[in-house]
Amino acid sequence: MAHPENTNPIARLAEMRETYRRGGFDEAEVHPDPLVQFEKWFADAVAAGLKEPNAMTLATVTAEGRPAARIVLLKEVQEGGFVFYTNYRSRKGRELQRAPFAALVFYWSELERQVRVEGEVQRVSRSQSEAYFHSRPKGSQLGAWASEQSRVVASRAEIERRMAEMEARYQGGAEIPLPEEWGGYRVTPTLIEFWQGRPDRLHDRIEYLRENGEWARRRLAP
Repeated sequence: MAHPENTNPIARLAEMRETYRRGGFDEAEVHPDPLVQFEKWFADAVAAGLKEPNAMTLATVTAEGRPAARIVLLKEVQEGGFVFYTNYRSRKGRELQRAPFAALVFYWSELERQVRVEGEVQRVSRSQSEAYFHSRPKGSQLGAWASEQSRVVASRAEIERRMAEMEARYQGGAEIPLPEEWGGYRVTPTLIEFWQGRPDRLHDRIEYLRENGEWARRRLAP
């Protein structure tokens, strides 16, 4: 009796590959300012109808120098940096307090594009955090109060109980204040790389490096 073909995707990892053919990325096409170039590529991702094109991997390091990564959402590009919001007492907040440097990765698979960012991290102003916080849906504002992000909890019921308490406290039209431990971070880049998939794994990689206050641009081997 013949054995059925192995359909376990893990067993077929070495066979999984894509051929990238959507286009190239030449030095003559790029904008001298990488943030402007990012805005162009981001607009392409939005126009293509990609789900959550602002989703990005955020990598930090622990006190022991061990990397940690998770997905967060880009909410602003301003003052020369990439802004996201979180609980300052979360794991990523604690790691950024110890080592205020981070790496970001955007991956838009449908466009065969990737953008890498490395830079220094600072908190945005309290007023900026308040403005963004109050632009969020009420449920998200209450959730910021209900969740002590990254803390160990006994059960889902504990989180839901805390959320119910917040809903009762701020029922009606009362304004929900910004929690002291919640706000934004800005990643000010020192390096930005744009990656465009090409056939035969000969991808285009254009890197911008901040040197003496100016952006230097160069091509990297794939």
